[in-house]
Amino acid sequence: MSRRSGGIFDVERLARRIEELNARSTADGFWNDQAAAQKVLRERADAEQTLTTFRGIEREVNDAIEMLELAAAEKDEGVLAELAAQAPNLEARVRAVELARMLSGELDRSDCIVTIHPGLGGTDAQDWADILLRMYRRWCERHGFGAEMVDYQVADDAGIKGASFIVHGPYAYGYLRAEGGVHRLIRISPFDANARRQTAFAAVFVVPDLDDSIEIEIRDEDLQTDTFRAGGKGGQHVNKTESAVRITHVPTGIVVACQQERSQHKNRATAMKMLRGRLYEKARREREEQFEQSYNSGKLDAAFSSQIRTYTMAPYRLVKDERTGFKVGNVDAVLDGDLDGFIESFLLARASGPKRAADKPS
Repeated sequence: MSRRSGGIFDVERLARRIEELNARSTADGFWNDQAAAQKVLRERADAEQTLTTFRGIEREVNDAIEMLELAAAEKDEGVLAELAAQAPNLEARVRAVELARMLSGELDRSDCIVTIHPGLGGTDAQDWADILLRMYRRWCERHGFGAEMVDYQVADDAGIKGASFIVHGPYAYGYLRAEGGVHRLIRISPFDANARRQTAFAAVFVVPDLDDSIEIEIRDEDLQTDTFRAGGKGGQHVNKTESAVRITHVPTGIVVACQQERSQHKNRATAMKMLRGRLYEKARREREEQFEQSYNSGKLDAAFSSQIRTYTMAPYRLVKDERTGFKVGNVDAVLDGDLDGFIESFLLARASGPKRAADKPS
């Protein structure tokens, strides 16, 4: 802010970075490497959008300060009341920008791939995985992010056997990596004829959508590839050709699948992208002690004592993040995609905690 030189926003540094990116984009041979050129243009677009947001908030804050000083001098209660009413919204926007500043990891600004698998709990767990899928898609809608489904496996009785989707949006990985882990649901089961309370688990994996500049070693001999007929809710090509692809990384046991495209070749390329992200995330998390057990062999133990968040719907209603202690009583709002409080508390806790390991795997 102009009244707080530098401030939390560091507008000058961001403007200099945009100038550097502009210079790179006009240099000779810029388009010789298409992938690298696209990466520069994406970073520039994100930086320009962020700078516009910074400057807009800067103007609003400075205008509010001037109006406050003038209203206080003239003892204008009406203007003071108006400013007080506007303060919460402006404060929330400033806080959002400050949170974005915390996303300084090498890949925090990247798109991400979210995968959901049911854990313990039978049919309830399958239904719970489907509820989580809707929750994250609603969060994407709230933020104007795209959610591109790449795998969706319907369970026989209710819910899903698993799903994966790519989230397109600025800092998608930086924000949603807060959601990676086991999610626990406690409720009166709609699938229990005796209406008893049941506990169900689902595992959520969040990995960056890596570009070719990040090197992840994957040996062909470590891969087991299977093809199968795509399933889903319709489509003329569904169940007619074996276009869907499932890849197992034998050393880690990580399994990824894609059935989005009619082309087996395209589905394999997307599945490999998902595998690269999973291996990257596994390497990163293995260097952070709090995640070592959860990500043993690239899998989450979706069961008791491993959850990052508990959603209680009976006998009382509460959602609690087990890592930060953040709580929300409005369970319905959370399941409708209102996750910002949980993500914010995670980012703040991470920023104030011990220095995290470098993002780039060794």
